[in-house]
Amino acid sequence: MEAQLNTLIDAVRQAAADGRVLRLRGGGTKDFWGQSLTGDVLDTRAYRGIVSYEPSELVVTVRGGTPLAELEAALAEKGQCLAFEPPHFGQNAPTVVNGVNGVNGLHGATVGGMVAAGLNGPARATAGAVRDYVLGARFINGLGEHLTFGGQVMKNVAGYDVSRLMAGSWGTLGLITEVSLKVLPVAPAEATLMVAGLAQKVALDLLHRWGGQPLPLNASAWVRDTTALPVADYLFVRLRGAVAAVQSAIGKMSADAVALGAQVHQMDNAEAAQDWRASGEQTLPFFDAPSPDACLWRLSVPQTAPALDLPYPAYIEWQGAQRWLWAPASATVALRELAQTVGGHATLFRASATHAEVDKAAGVNSPLDAVQQRIQQQLQKQFDPKGVFATGRMHPHTSAI
Repeated sequence: MEAQLNTLIDAVRQAAADGRVLRLRGGGTKDFWGQSLTGDVLDTRAYRGIVSYEPSELVVTVRGGTPLAELEAALAEKGQCLAFEPPHFGQNAPTVVNGVNGVNGLHGATVGGMVAAGLNGPARATAGAVRDYVLGARFINGLGEHLTFGGQVMKNVAGYDVSRLMAGSWGTLGLITEVSLKVLPVAPAEATLMVAGLAQKVALDLLHRWGGQPLPLNASAWVRDTTALPVADYLFVRLRGAVAAVQSAIGKMSADAVALGAQVHQMDNAEAAQDWRASGEQTLPFFDAPSPDACLWRLSVPQTAPALDLPYPAYIEWQGAQRWLWAPASATVALRELAQTVGGHATLFRASATHAEVDKAAGVNSPLDAVQQRIQQQLQKQFDPKGVFATGRMHPHTSAI
């Protein structure tokens, strides 16, 4: 792997010398996200493989170009997992097209891309985010220097935590070559309850009440099914933990929901697993654009934020903290102002299929305040003084959660 690493280092150094911008890409499954994507593509996939894995220590060290699916398979063999359930986006695309792996030569999400994107799945509200599991990282900065931060145990993570800073940086600070991650055992018990008949406000209030109790609540999702007659509201909750704790919670939570006039059904675990996976991968019917000009918006708000009065279809995760909306780009100002009133922010996650560049004119991300923006600009200046990774993807500057 030394030759592949040297190739990446040389590419960054040459770009710095030439004054060129490099666009870092692994599987390319998240190319849709961001303000813009400029620069020459630097493919990271050749530098791959699991460097070390100690199941008893709950730590794995992986090279950045490693397919995420490969890492997850290795963990599953030992009964372990990435608890934050990172989305792949595009993993289920054909594996061979015109004789090459993946669509247009892409082969699915990579570990480096997973960390750089900093995106999380259904369990994020209780299990934590990508950055919470990053113990150490190695990366190439904009001068072509190969730097090492952190380690392989929690006690090594002290002071200014640069390794975790890479999570959500979208390739603007450096090329992640290697990362050490904390992993967790798969929970011994799991159950999913489907609760029908709770309006958004009632469902959120119930989730907030459950959140203050010692329940093994792992994930939640609320959605209104407008295809049903009559229109129906559904709340899905996933429980994970010890067998006794899950069984006890099923009875208590079912009783709480029934007392509010809802109907409760315990789903088959295999069926529920597919649905939760589809939720994280955004392949549920909700994520099909309702019209050609609709954009997918992500509202990140406090879990205790109230139901928002919006005339757009919504899908609510993370016990209320993540709210997806389909709305036109013309709603940018209104959505951001509303999100700010409850202590959150709005991101244009996917532009419309018909005029993406026009949709992004108002900015994909909510602008940071002066202090936060100055911090990010200084960080980029320190790690990438020549602007090798200045693809424009993060403008206005912000971070994923």
